[in-house]
Amino acid sequence: AAPGRITSTHIDMSMNRASDRLVRTAKALGDPTRLELLRRIAAAGEICCKDLVVLFPVSQATVSHHLKILADAGLVAVRREGQFGWYSLRASAVAQHAALLGKTLAPRRRKGTA
Repeated sequence: AAPGRITSTHIDMSMNRASDRLVRTAKALGDPTRLELLRRIAAAGEICCKDLVVLFPVSQATVSHHLKILADAGLVAVRREGQFGWYSLRASAVAQHAALLGKTLAPRRRKGTA
């Protein structure tokens, strides 16, 4: 690369833990089906996987896959009862994501300015 030209091979692209968490959560929220699942879970307070399956035009396996991604991102809590999982929104995780996103995107103050 020419001097002064920035390429991905010359920039440290590694992320800290907060950035990694932000990206993982954003990816979980970035799918329309997962976002709608999360909205339905939030509205219900707690809902069984089988009750979610009937609300979506996809297979049970697909709903389960999306729920696992939401759980892995920490956006939903899962309570097992027999063979079924009951899902509830982790509102604190959603609030933490919003706060971290706001902090990440906030303009940085220059030194010496108020």
